[in-house]
Amino acid sequence: MQGSALALSPSTPFLKPPCRIPSYKLSHLPALTSFPQLHRISSVQRLHWQTAFGTFSSYSSSSFNAEIPASFLFSNSRCDSFKVRASQPATPGPESAGESSESSGLTPTLQLGAMFGIWYLLNIYFNIYNKQVLKVYPFPATVTAFQFACGTVMIILMWALNLYPRPRITRSQIATILPLAVAHTMGNLLTNISLGKVAVSFTHTIKAMEPFFTVLFSALLLAERPTIWVVSSLVPIVGGVALASFTEASFNWIGFGSAMASNITNQSRNVLSKKFMANKEECLDNINLFSVITIISFILLLPSAILLEGVKFSPSYLQSAANQGLNIKELCVRSLLAGFCFHTYQQVSYMILQMVSPVTHAVGNCVKRVVVIVSSVIFFQTPVSPINSLGTAMALAGVFLYSRAKRIKPKPTAA
Repeated sequence: MQGSALALSPSTPFLKPPCRIPSYKLSHLPALTSFPQLHRISSVQRLHWQTAFGTFSSYSSSSFNAEIPASFLFSNSRCDSFKVRASQPATPGPESAGESSESSGLTPTLQLGAMFGIWYLLNIYFNIYNKQVLKVYPFPATVTAFQFACGTVMIILMWALNLYPRPRITRSQIATILPLAVAHTMGNLLTNISLGKVAVSFTHTIKAMEPFFTVLFSALLLAERPTIWVVSSLVPIVGGVALASFTEASFNWIGFGSAMASNITNQSRNVLSKKFMANKEECLDNINLFSVITIISFILLLPSAILLEGVKFSPSYLQSAANQGLNIKELCVRSLLAGFCFHTYQQVSYMILQMVSPVTHAVGNCVKRVVVIVSSVIFFQTPVSPINSLGTAMALAGVFLYSRAKRIKPKPTAA
């Protein structure tokens, strides 16, 4: 269920490159005859397209007036005004300037650290509760539909209470989002199938193969040629997953195949999101995009779960789960907690994506996978051999190297 954060990898637009924020009236400022500090700047700027499922970048040269960058606007519609200060003749002393810079730099750092901690903690609890439910209630389609239902209720409350602005969705946007929602639904369903069949640590080790499929689909569908550094980083990923698979005590072909298939669906979703983003003019921010996809996924999966597994909320099935270690009350409570953690950790992931660079987010996601694997091994007391640990470490190290290799840009070819 680890979408790329979405990663399903957390505002920036989804369906077009980020446009500049329109100029705001400086009605709260004293009358100024000129703005000497707000001169025109000519620079080469790196434009990031950050979507709920992937981040893409390009370079462009432009000349622009001093503006508030889009990446610093966190959809705060309640903000009354923006204050712009020109340089004052009397500058503060070095001591006061140092104190203010330290205090202003410490607060965002603490806030970001708390966000990463919440992200990791929610992931740990989701994987533990989800595994406990799937062990005694082996109906992954029903469980996944229930988790999407929890997310849908939270989204409706968020919009109804004006905690976040509700978007206006057009038919063209629905047509564009629908294939992404289908891939998102399949990715989460396949991940739950894998979690029900094999250990949590093994599922997340297999899902470390996501960069491999990202490079593959980008080359096939977008004609993007990876650098030698990116290709080199895939070697320890593939080798580590293979080594961990050969020595996994809980190995199961259904669990292995479904986790690998979830990689394919999730990364095809990421590549499609980039393709649609470049061609469409409407835009949705990350949180609203994820919200719309969650609702569509629930609508798609509910009838499919009934068709595939039948109605499994009857007292007989709940009693069967109770006979395997969880009573009905514990099953319902842990299912609710898993659904809450599932939706919330993805929302937090998108909030972090708005606060840091894409590479930092990718490194944080790699660390998150390590934290989830270690915590699940400790909690479920999963037997792990030294060779299995080596394979897992190799795969995770490769993911880290991949995130670093993406920063290395190819040298421009001479005309």
